[in-house]
Amino acid sequence: MNGRKERYLEEMGLGPVWKLRGRARAAEAPAPPFQEPRTAPRRSPPPRFDPVPGISGSVKLDRADERAARIMRMDWPELKSAVKACVACGLRKTCTQTVFGVGDEQADWLLVGEAPGAEEDARGEPFVGQAGRLLDNMLAAIGLARGENVYICNVLKCRPPGNRNPEPFEVGQCAPHLLRQLELIKPKLILAMGRFAVQTLLGTEASIASLRGRLHRYQGVPLIVTYHPAYLLRSLPDKAKAWEDLCFARRAVAGLQSPGTVPT
Repeated sequence: MNGRKERYLEEMGLGPVWKLRGRARAAEAPAPPFQEPRTAPRRSPPPRFDPVPGISGSVKLDRADERAARIMRMDWPELKSAVKACVACGLRKTCTQTVFGVGDEQADWLLVGEAPGAEEDARGEPFVGQAGRLLDNMLAAIGLARGENVYICNVLKCRPPGNRNPEPFEVGQCAPHLLRQLELIKPKLILAMGRFAVQTLLGTEASIASLRGRLHRYQGVPLIVTYHPAYLLRSLPDKAKAWEDLCFARRAVAGLQSPGTVPT
């Protein structure tokens, strides 16, 4: 890595904090700050696209499925109770507690990850620990904060044993919960974080690298792809790419809030 690139990464807070000497110290290291470069690159104009209409009715569920139909009629208290008591798949038997989601229930930004990890399972809140602190720093870098115009949740509400990838049946049973959260929040933008969340929401096996930098849609809502904070803790070079994704997302929301926008 040349000196110029090192200086750039250090200005973003991505430099010396990563030069750890062992796994034990790496586990204890605080999440590095995620800051916009002091000399920001020239910004592109905001993406332009149509305002998203109400998404009620856009959710394509089989209404013969009584369970899914019942979930789609729930308000927030009912939905939270249903998730807490859910035993539709086997994950509830092996996790400590369900992890519903946290944040502003009328947020413009909806952040979706894969599933709870060990610390999330213990605390009952998504994106905590070192990855959660990095996510908070990422949000702060674009003027956002957890709980303020931001809602955070996962595709699954229960931790899979050993943090394995969720199985299709498990995703299918939990999907109505996520869809109902989406309907209740009515976000302007979804930020899908990590390979599994991205592939699940978009119904694709394409890589994050091939999906970044473009506007997608999930149930009619604009969706932008980025890396999972836990992955960024292990991959320094991709943190600069995540910063690009955040800037793109910020411009996208600005475009949605501008009158007379057209699709891109």
